[in-house]
Amino acid sequence: MTASHSVGKRAALTPRHLTRAGERLSFVYLERCTVHRDDNAITADDADGTLHLPSATIGTLLLGPGTRITHQAMSLLGETGAGVVWVGERGVRFYASGRALTRSSALVEAQAARWANQRSRLAVAREMYRLRFPDEDPAGLTRHELLGREGTRVQKCYRAQAARTGIRWLGRLYTPGDFASGDAVNQGITAAAQCMYGVAHAVVTSLGCSPGLGFVHSGHELSFVLDIADLYKTEIGIPLAFDVAAEGEEDVGSRTRRALRDRINETGLLDRCVTDIKRLLLPEGAAGGVGVREDEDRVMLRGDGSREVASGRNHGDADEAVIW
Repeated sequence: MTASHSVGKRAALTPRHLTRAGERLSFVYLERCTVHRDDNAITADDADGTLHLPSATIGTLLLGPGTRITHQAMSLLGETGAGVVWVGERGVRFYASGRALTRSSALVEAQAARWANQRSRLAVAREMYRLRFPDEDPAGLTRHELLGREGTRVQKCYRAQAARTGIRWLGRLYTPGDFASGDAVNQGITAAAQCMYGVAHAVVTSLGCSPGLGFVHSGHELSFVLDIADLYKTEIGIPLAFDVAAEGEEDVGSRTRRALRDRINETGLLDRCVTDIKRLLLPEGAAGGVGVREDEDRVMLRGDGSREVASGRNHGDADEAVIW
């Protein structure tokens, strides 16, 4: 039996068969290989042989220079809810992402509701600041004040990490499209940021949230992804980049990716991302869940007064006959 026949007969996976976002590998980086599928595994073929990766355990697949990927591999990654991101020295491009691991729209509806109201949008932005800098109280701060304080705290973080590691810090220098133009520590910071964006993108989409509805960032298709990635920038990304650069200036990008992957897995960051997103978007006391079983295909219709009524029925008839 050919691979195409077996793929065609395989039933689509449901959330019951998938690994929770918080329990997945943070990301897998591949370069100079061909990515294909073998049953429910992703394969990477190069001159050294074939690597098998269980697809349901991948959070984000980062495809570096020289990679090719087959239609069957993309189909499997879509079924299992993995994010797929093409990366390279010219920066990160998000060309594809998997379907959400949840069938419920509760989180994206809560996100849209909080985003659409100016007061609640600012409240979420303040809470994001509080998560990043728990020793400060952002209550009552305007958006301009939040941005000013955030900039000051990040600058202090750079200086503190430079003093800790003994690295000469000349400021954040990055030219889009020219990764190699920065010094070793700036290359490390850029590489860490690229990976964190990929991880945040995978978690956001796996929960069914909208990547574009940001509370701090605005006007970009990945605004909410940038919001979430920034929650952990001064705690994880920046210190790790300085650590890697302090060990040597050679091959900083790949060493940063490997070190960050280990740090993310050690700290359980994916599970923390899930908890933080629910805490930010859901009503107080509801952070433990979204109100319905996440693996339930539950389609309702919106009635008057925010009341939900059953779908699949003709509500124009007295007996509400089933219409499909």
